[in-house]
Amino acid sequence: MLLKKINRGIIDYLIVYIGCMIQAFAVTAILKPNGLVVGGFTGISLVLGQLINVNYTFIYYTLCVSVLIIAWLILGKKEALKIILLSTTYPIILILFDNLNLNFIDANSNDKLLSCIYYGIFAGIGLGLVLKNGFSQGSSDTVAKIIHKKFFPFISVSQILLVIDICILTLSGFVFGRNAVLYAIIMQMIYVKTVDTVLFGFGSSLVKMVIVSTKTTEISDYILNKINKGVSIGNITGAHSNKSKTKIISVCSARESMLIKNFVAKMDNDAFINVVPVISAWGKGYGLDNLEID
Repeated sequence: MLLKKINRGIIDYLIVYIGCMIQAFAVTAILKPNGLVVGGFTGISLVLGQLINVNYTFIYYTLCVSVLIIAWLILGKKEALKIILLSTTYPIILILFDNLNLNFIDANSNDKLLSCIYYGIFAGIGLGLVLKNGFSQGSSDTVAKIIHKKFFPFISVSQILLVIDICILTLSGFVFGRNAVLYAIIMQMIYVKTVDTVLFGFGSSLVKMVIVSTKTTEISDYILNKINKGVSIGNITGAHSNKSKTKIISVCSARESMLIKNFVAKMDNDAFINVVPVISAWGKGYGLDNLEID
């Protein structure tokens, strides 16, 4: 059991650092050579590097270490330990990749849109691998947490992070031009979608069905024995009628939800059906992922 945990830990760290290397490749071989900008610590490092003529990788390293120290003092030891590993090692990886002078895009190509797409995909995959294994690089998200706790507890961390990115992109616009900001927005959209895909898969393959019907027994039997999906049954009270009713809850695929919907329509066309996407579902049963520690 102990050996299995050790092996799993090694694999997790390996995946995390592969993610870091993919991110570093995206920055050094796609973002920087093509004159693109982005939000976060990478963006502010590129801007400051351009303004004061200092290698942006050293600025990035300084920012990460500074945030680590501040996080330790303000957020506490527990929060600092979450970011200490990558906040000290990822900048080193970035420096090493920067010294390789890579350029993923054809040197004769001026297609910045293509560069945006490539960067969004590569950087998104890299960060997705890092986040999927429970790590953080201690960059602008940590700054947002510090500001939230120390100055603006009434504003959410995500809102503060958005303001930080807007400020960085605005400054980038003055340094690199307005077009750079527009490309950055495109990159961010692709980047966020790619991260979500790595974390949760392509789209939502599962849906949750909530069915309110007088034919509870027949519908439950159909889902259990024909669709081979689990069913939960509970009681609800209608606000208008003030009558107690029975609801059926089941998690299934989108295709299976249509089969169930058609069956319910045949049995009870007065039934109520609510279908919502499910990001992930873990547990025992066909079509579900086993519940394990990532």
